Amino acid sequence: MVATNIHDKPKYPPKLTLVIGNKNYSSWSLRPWLAMAAKSIPFAEVLIPLDHPNTKQQVLQYSPTGQVPALKYGNLLLWESLAIIEYVAEKHPEANLWPEEQEYRALARALASEVHSGFQAFRAHCPMNLRRRAARRMSAAADEDVMRLCNYWRKFRLEAAGNGPFLFGEFGAVDAMMAPLATRIRSYEVPVDRVTNEYIDAIYNLPAFQKWYQAAVAEPWKIASTDNIDKLRPTMR
Repeated sequence: MVATNIHDKPKYPPKLTLVIGNKNYSSWSLRPWLAMAAKSIPFAEVLIPLDHPNTKQQVLQYSPTGQVPALKYGNLLLWESLAIIEYVAEKHPEANLWPEEQEYRALARALASEVHSGFQAFRAHCPMNLRRRAARRMSAAADEDVMRLCNYWRKFRLEAAGNGPFLFGEFGAVDAMMAPLATRIRSYEVPVDRVTNEYIDAIYNLPAFQKWYQAAVAEPWKIASTDNIDKLRPTMR
């Protein structure tokens, strides 16, 4: 009999297991992976290449949506990035994934939530592609997204000055949520101000991000629609 209740005998390994897509392209996979890896939270990794004929069938073995990422632990299955990060933050409070101060914690959660539904023009126009290093003419809507994003980063970086190089001082969940947007600015050579560049440098200089980045650029898989985005109509990832 298959256990269906989280209090039944565990059917998943007693270790956090994160199911992700290609590291070069999968922005949503990067978020919880980076949150855990940067804070030295132990987890196992299952990588499923995207854009293959059997990709969805493979992912459906782990996620009811057929999309990555997904987290397995005991009888718990989570299939949404921010929910995964929140669960990990509660399970590992010592990691300090959210700011200690209540007001900053609320602001960090607001920013992290906005990433889910916001900046869609920028995300669609410039899908994550860590191997890319080439400028792209930006649409007006994508430019507006970048301007709002950089305004956020400047505001909170300046307020956190002296406490660390990230939005609220030390690296946390909100920075993990922002990381794929930061990579787009580098990949598509979007011109930004000094404070924004310093924040992006801080993300790129994280040992955990460097580990992801090196694996990403070494991957053999390619997604033509993303690699040829300059020639094709953009689609959001």
